[in-house]
Formats: sequence, structure tokens, C-alpha cells
Amino acid sequence: MSARILVVDDVPANVKLLEARLSAEYFDVMTASNGTEALAICHRAECDIILLDVMMPDMDGFEVCRRLKTDPATHHIPVVMVTALDSPADRNRGLEAGADDFLTKPVSDVVLIARVRSLTRLKMMTDELRMRAITSLEIGMQAPERSAVADTGKGGRILLVDDRESSYERLATILAAEHTIDVEPNPTEALFHAAEGNYDLLIVSLDLNNFDGLRLCSQARSLERTRHVPILAIADPENSTRLLRGLEIGVNDYLLRPIDKTELLARARTQIRRRRYTDHLRDNVQNSIEMAITDALTGLHNRRYMESHLATLAEQAAIRGKPLALMILDIDYFKSINDNFGHDAGDDVLREFAVRVRKSIRGIDLACRYGGEEFVIVMPETDLHVAGMVAERLRRSIAGEPFAIHKGAKRIEVTISIGLTTLERKGEAVADVLKRADTALYRAKHDGRNRVVSQAA
Repeated sequence: MSARILVVDDVPANVKLLEARLSAEYFDVMTASNGTEALAICHRAECDIILLDVMMPDMDGFEVCRRLKTDPATHHIPVVMVTALDSPADRNRGLEAGADDFLTKPVSDVVLIARVRSLTRLKMMTDELRMRAITSLEIGMQAPERSAVADTGKGGRILLVDDRESSYERLATILAAEHTIDVEPNPTEALFHAAEGNYDLLIVSLDLNNFDGLRLCSQARSLERTRHVPILAIADPENSTRLLRGLEIGVNDYLLRPIDKTELLARARTQIRRRRYTDHLRDNVQNSIEMAITDALTGLHNRRYMESHLATLAEQAAIRGKPLALMILDIDYFKSINDNFGHDAGDDVLREFAVRVRKSIRGIDLACRYGGEEFVIVMPETDLHVAGMVAERLRRSIAGEPFAIHKGAKRIEVTISIGLTTLERKGEAVADVLKRADTALYRAKHDGRNRVVSQAA
């Protein structure tokens, strides 16, 4: 797994040592000798992970980390502080500045590489989400970066899995100061609890009685509902080897007992902030996908989606030897509605029209806004006779009840014309079916509107 690692240290010997260790594991290594240079490299998006020394002359590592984590352009880059400082106060200061981890020199090669690989996986996943979400900015959606920077990481929902009463009571008391805590002392029930609880963080003890805590972490990673929930593992110092194995299978962070209160809260906040950020990215991706195939005004599928999906429906109909009905609907005299009552009234009519269309068709039918006041409905496994009855029912639904406009202040009569046809011949081009339905629609309008005209294949 290759990644671009930025090593920031003002001591050349330290830089050379880290560079050699990382290069041996096939990472691409960049270096910076001071904080200003490091910030410039990060702003150019040239690195995936930062290994940051604390004691530097121009700007210490705490300040560099703080600037990175408060800048929307760089807050997502993982930062690992690698320093000779080893007091709990220094560690907590680094975590409070936003560091993803704090390693004390001398750092073993195994621990360093395991942490870098774990954060590399996380960074690559985040980068993929960020890349997919770029289009959300182009269609007017708000990017989550600024809210992520402002997020305190507090107010999360945490599931604590620990079967030692003295341990989970202390941990729950600490965490309850900032979060909502559920405790699950029964490891066999923990996965079900986690899947149903919509948690922001799982904290798992690896020293469970008669149960393998790492297996629980692995199962959480394989289950769809908990796959993206961060995991913070807790273990006794002699289980450090198992913790490294945990990083390989998807554990996000860890703590060794005895647990420092401030460090526990800081690491929990870091994981919750990251979870919220990636959730926002996923939501933006999903929303942008929906917006790309949905008409914003009516909520029906748009023409782009119809044209791509219609070809699939036609192919399925041909393979199964089933008919496929298609109708084009046009709201009669729609221009006069806009001219006489305003475009807001026209929008009211279009929205209500979409509601009535949904009520008149089946769940498997495809309803799309084709453009302006024209709509298309595709009905799989439906012949011309049945489709004609559906079209007539829809026509009566529109004509039978006036449409409310101007927030219900006025009601107007609306009618529609419908052209109907079916795809019956195997291999017939979809464009030919649409053209035939459009010809039938033209006849319906020419013959006086407010009617259904069918044209067989």
C-alpha cells in the first residue's frame, strides 16, 4: 500500500532514519525541516500522512498541527506526532491540537509502520469520498469541510464493550461528561447492539473474559451496519502485539491501561469528528447521485435517467418476451397557466401533477419529467389494452379535481393529453418507440386535447 509520507523534523539525522524506515516499506517519502515548509507542502496536497516532530525552532509541532486541523483544505490529512516528549501533558496537548496519534521516540519499526498503514487506509478511503463529493459543490450543495473544522467531537453516541465492572464503570463515568454512553458487558450481544444503535464510536476491551475482542472488532468491520463506525481498542500493556494486529484488521485507535482521562476524551473526540466528516461526505455523494437523476421540482426521475433506464427495461422485456408500454403526457395549455397566473402557479401545478401520477401507477413503473410540461411513464409487462385503462384513469384523475395554486388561494382546472404505445417487437429501437408515442400525443392534442390516443407497434 503506497502513500506519500511527509516527515517534518529539523534534525537531519532523524529525517534520514525515518526516511529509510518508510522507504523500506515502499512508501514515498517527502521531507520538510520546519513548520512553514510543511504547511506549504500540505496546501499543495502533496502528501497523505504527516509524521511531525514537536520541538522545532520557527514553529513547534503543536502549532503546525493546530493550523492544519483548523484549515478546511488540510484538516483531513492524518497527523502523527513523533517526538522525544513523553509526558502525559505533552501527549494530551498533541491530541488536543488534533493529532491522530502521538508516538514517543524511540519508536519501534513495527509500531510505526502499523500506524502509518492504518492511517493510509483511512486517508485513501476519505480521499475517494472527497473526490466523489466534488460534484456536490457544482450543483450547489454545501461542502462539509467548514462544519468539520468547527466540530468539537462532543455529543457522540458511544458503545462501550467491556465485561469488567470496575473498568467499564470508570470509563463510562469519564465519557459521560461529553457523550451518551451505552455499556454492553456481554460480548456475544455487543455486535447486535452495535448494529442497531447507530453509534458514532465503538470502544472495545481486548481483555474480555472467554471472548476474543479482536474477533469482535473484525466482525464489526465485516458487517454492513457497523463497517464505517470507528473502533477504539483498549488493552493492557502486555497485549501491545494484539493491538498492532488490531490496526491491521481495521481498529482505528487504541489506548493502553492505565487509562488517562484526558487522553481518552481526546481520542474519542478525534474519532467522532472523523466519523461525522466521512458521514457528511457519504451523504453528499448520495445526494449528488440522487440530484443527478431526479427532477428537483417534481421529485420524479429526469430525462437523463429515463433515457438510460428505458434501454435496460426494453432489453429485459425483449429477453422475457413481455410487452412494455410507454406513454407521453402533456399538460394542456400549460403556457396559459404561466401567462395568466405566474410561473409559481405553474410550478404548483407540476408538483401536484407528479403527486397524482405516483398515485395512479405501480411501484415498478417508471415516471419521468421529460421536459417542461411533458412527462413519460414506462410500464413493464403491460400490453396496450391495460396501459390504455391506466392512461384513462390518470386522465380522469387530473381532470376530475381542480389544482390548488398560490398556496391554496385559488383553484384552476387542468387537463392532459396522452400518447400511448408499446414495444412489442424484439430489437426495436427505443427511439422509435418514443417517436411513436409522440406521434400519438400529437394526434391527441390535434383532436381536441384532454384525451388518450393509442398507436400500436
